Amino acid sequence: MKKGKAELSPAEREELLGILKARFEKNRNRHQELDWEKVQAKLEANAEKLWSLNEMERTGGEPDVVAFDHSTSQYIFYDCSMESPKGRRNICYDRDALESRKEHKPENNAMDMAAAMDVELLTETEYRELQKLGNFDTKTSSWVKTPSHIRALGGAIFCDRRYDTVFVYHNGAESYYGARGFRSALRV
Repeated sequence: MKKGKAELSPAEREELLGILKARFEKNRNRHQELDWEKVQAKLEANAEKLWSLNEMERTGGEPDVVAFDHSTSQYIFYDCSMESPKGRRNICYDRDALESRKEHKPENNAMDMAAAMDVELLTETEYRELQKLGNFDTKTSSWVKTPSHIRALGGAIFCDRRYDTVFVYHNGAESYYGARGFRSALRV
């Protein structure tokens, strides 16, 4: 856990675990071969990750388990809200992009918000994996981790789903829109 992050109280932990369990059971298609008791045991053994999951939940991400990585023995959580999380929209891509704006600066940026939450932005590959689990971002879009060669040229990439197809687009990293946020991943 990063310095300065508050731990969840026992009541907050129980509430969050209840929300995660209910979402897990409601959306079995996302994790058909996983067992909630094992997920919960892993979460309880890594209580610092509960704070990050709570941040994902608090900002509208509706985190859910989407996979188990056998090579690292980690459960993988993604934001599974139907649209880009409401509490993470209207932001540019990163700190350099934010500082480059001369006027009408957004309040924050995706990379700093993700770092503060101790999560990672989804990559394009992860975003495409998420889209196999449902139809996400049909009215919004989400920044995804941008390859360094694109970012070095001033750009950033984002994705959405339109016409039953996942699209990858580019923008100047300093751009921001009310319907664009970011989706995150957390390994536990």
